[in-house]
Amino acid sequence: MKRVLLTGAGGFMGSRILAQLGGCLDLVPVPRGLMETADEEAVVRLVRQVHPDAILHTAALSDTGYCEAHPEASYRANVAVPVWLARAAAATGAKLVAFSSDQVYAGVDREGPLPENLPLSPANVYGRHKLEAEQRVLDAAPDAVLLRATWLYDLPGYGLPVRGNLPLNLLRAALRGEPAVFSPRDFRGVTYARQAVENLLPALDLSGGVYNFGSENDRDMMATAGAFCRVMGIVPELQPGDRVRNLAMDTAKARRGGLRFDSTVAGIARCWQDYGLDING
Repeated sequence: MKRVLLTGAGGFMGSRILAQLGGCLDLVPVPRGLMETADEEAVVRLVRQVHPDAILHTAALSDTGYCEAHPEASYRANVAVPVWLARAAAATGAKLVAFSSDQVYAGVDREGPLPENLPLSPANVYGRHKLEAEQRVLDAAPDAVLLRATWLYDLPGYGLPVRGNLPLNLLRAALRGEPAVFSPRDFRGVTYARQAVENLLPALDLSGGVYNFGSENDRDMMATAGAFCRVMGIVPELQPGDRVRNLAMDTAKARRGGLRFDSTVAGIARCWQDYGLDING
């Protein structure tokens, strides 16, 4: 059984990794709050003490608005810490698998699913920091794996933390009788978090590099929201917005590495079934 050091174990993805993969991996959670205060020496010392086969790095500052307003905090969390982990991994022979983000594609002026090898110049602080982290992590640890994750979601349950996401936003709009705004010119994948966790097992064996990670989606966000509502059996008012964006990713490289995801719309159907709910779509 692989011994895996897990950062962000109390967060949205980390808690689900502990719950789902505890029987498959010897997971060692980083002590709560350590990554918020540690310097590089402390990070290296921890990795040497645990001596893991792999490091799963899920901790981050992922609120794009907060990162825009607090770039120094974003840089520490989203660039410095993963680089420290990469150096520690290289020094100890551990395999680093770290989450990046589809936000590296923010500002891309191109239609269709986006491959990993596009030249990028992200339009927000969070995306720029994630892209810099990818490059610097691979410089320090060429066998590291960087997963450009889509927008992730799960439903409340199992005592695990949950955060704002597409199905919860739609449910809230339906319950409150408020409109939900989505643009027919906004494209991105949306992924069931539990399926993302499942795919971390094969991700641990990927060759070093950057991988688009999550469900593909050939629909715009207005159509995606409508499809989610049909599965969920709700009828909030959906209003068209004017955002122009393409974060939709081509995941062929990950598929060649053995990762398998449902499509975005098939994913919400699976999620609804997992929670024992009726499917109306």
